[in-house]
Amino acid sequence: MQACFEALQVPYACPSWFAGRLWLLRLGYYKLMRPKDQAQDWVWIIDHTVQLGDDKCLVILGVRLRDLPSGDCCISHAEVEPIMLAPVKKSNGEVVYQQLEQAVAKTGVPCEIVSDHGTDLNAGIEKFVQQHPQTSAVYDIKHKTAALLKRELDQDQDWNKFIQLATQAKLQVQQTALSALFPPNQKTKARYMNVDILVNWGQNMLAFLDTPQEVRQPIFDKEVVEKKLGWVRDFRSQLKDWGELFEMLTVIESFVRHHGYYQDVHLELEKHLLPLQVQTERTRRLRGELIAFVSEQAAQVHQGERLLGSSEVIESVFGKMKRLEQDQSKNGFTGLLLGLGALVSTTTDAVIQKALETVPTKQIGIWRQEMLGQTVQSRRRQALAASKHAEQKWSQSLAAT
Repeated sequence: MQACFEALQVPYACPSWFAGRLWLLRLGYYKLMRPKDQAQDWVWIIDHTVQLGDDKCLVILGVRLRDLPSGDCCISHAEVEPIMLAPVKKSNGEVVYQQLEQAVAKTGVPCEIVSDHGTDLNAGIEKFVQQHPQTSAVYDIKHKTAALLKRELDQDQDWNKFIQLATQAKLQVQQTALSALFPPNQKTKARYMNVDILVNWGQNMLAFLDTPQEVRQPIFDKEVVEKKLGWVRDFRSQLKDWGELFEMLTVIESFVRHHGYYQDVHLELEKHLLPLQVQTERTRRLRGELIAFVSEQAAQVHQGERLLGSSEVIESVFGKMKRLEQDQSKNGFTGLLLGLGALVSTTTDAVIQKALETVPTKQIGIWRQEMLGQTVQSRRRQALAASKHAEQKWSQSLAAT
């Protein structure tokens, strides 16, 4: 902006980065605190987000069933409303339950709560549903399939051997001419959420190894390729079986994400799965389990109702928030947590104007102090202040001598 102002000779001062940050937080605060409709068709999508330190923040995003895209249950950031940001030092089922009860004052009792069934969340939601039986508790389909995969693959010796060799291969080739072929990164947390990319790599590597050397593009040293990556051939049949399993899971996830839960949805899902060629007993068994799971979730649906089956939107918002924070996440939760509120719901010129007119800068400081207290960053500065003071005295002593 400063370069443009100077080039165009515009007589305005360029706002500082810090001013822009405060504008963002004021927008987030406004969206979080503005009155929400009191209605019976609210869906809450909830999850915890954590950073450095012992703080944990419950995030509740909301969308009304009437506002869901026609014929599609996939929702965007602009379609959800921030309902609650609740950072706490300690979380358990009782804490989550109390937080959910507090959120009722904003929207009324929701018709549905979607979560990943984390221990704290699940305990709090169960107690909430006992008190409000009109609320349906739905388990996010992606986390459900990941839990089934964990159960199956943790005991699969071939799978454990495959990921071990893939990890070794990555270390061996990432700084060599074969770097274009190295395996994808494997997550240490929630590792079963995206294991399909590793299987896709294995299948692609098999196709590459099966291609005659003279027609491979680009050309790599044949002996080096065989030495570093030839082991993939030993998993040919397993990769086929794993690929079949992941294809089936992907189809089910996509179906639930787009169609949600409604009466007899499991029957439609069975028809949708008919074109898939299922060869292995494990895939058939898991398919049966997931169809039964979908039927169980749909049993909560009322006549003519369609509920969300996925909490993917909140995962996506967390990812966007991390890109916004960048290295600041190393300081634990700060006032920038309010930025999450600014990232969701529709942002128009009128919304921005209203936020800047009604939310004074000092209100951001008050919220930060009330909700976060002393941050990790401020505790770090306080802890290091004594050492800096000692260093200054030492430097003064040296200067005196």
